[in-house]
Amino acid sequence: MTDMMQVARREIKMGFRNPWAYSFLALFCTFSLSLLVINSQNIVQGYSAITGSMLSLVLYLLPLMTLFLGSFSLTSEKEEGSWQLLSTYPMGTMSFILGKYVGLSAVLLLIVAFGYGLMGFISGLIGVNFDATTYFLFLVFSAGLVLLFLTIALFIGSLSRNRWQALTISVSVWFFLVIGWPTFLIAVLGILPYLWIKPLLVVLTIMNPAELVRLFVVIKLGGGSVLGPEYYQWVEWIGRPEGSLLFIGICLSWIIASIFAVYWIWERGRSRG
Repeated sequence: MTDMMQVARREIKMGFRNPWAYSFLALFCTFSLSLLVINSQNIVQGYSAITGSMLSLVLYLLPLMTLFLGSFSLTSEKEEGSWQLLSTYPMGTMSFILGKYVGLSAVLLLIVAFGYGLMGFISGLIGVNFDATTYFLFLVFSAGLVLLFLTIALFIGSLSRNRWQALTISVSVWFFLVIGWPTFLIAVLGILPYLWIKPLLVVLTIMNPAELVRLFVVIKLGGGSVLGPEYYQWVEWIGRPEGSLLFIGICLSWIIASIFAVYWIWERGRSRG
């Protein structure tokens, strides 16, 4: 636990010295203030065309930001030789990975919190208030994207040899999971028998963190009817009182499984020298 906290503190310090972090902070604050302008013109409450557009904008920005910062953090350890030095100390690989995850999560969530906090502060000053439930669900949406995509970022960083390779893979993964996902679903599900569509759709949705978090927030905002009959079961279980707990359980399982995969890759590399 001590080793993990040391790595996390080191990661937080390095994160706030990283110019990429401040670039993304400025970009996210600009984006948050844009949402404030939209809300001042049309009150954002529940699910609507405006809410859907705002969710899409968050979905484009946060996963890419998370993939870059997370994957670069691990590849820099390899390029600069920091991991070779750390591996000579009696520190477990799991402590290193968990410390990285905790530290990067803190940096990214602080960026998100600052952006939304600035938006809330200015909206209070000018007397333009967000609907509390919608505002909270946007926070949940952003935090969920950060925490889930950070595990993918660590996985990419553990496989990449340098920052350029991490950059290429991160952009490819982001494009596939965020931009190209609807086309992929249509292509795959369109060639399968009808009885296979719903079970496979459940599996594919859980495998894509962007789609998983998006569906949860859209349904909680009251937009389940726009998803189509294939998602009727999702609307049903998410709408139940225990739906949120089940969603949290799925996300935690996603994070734990991904961290163990990253641990296995780093431990394998450590044993081979």
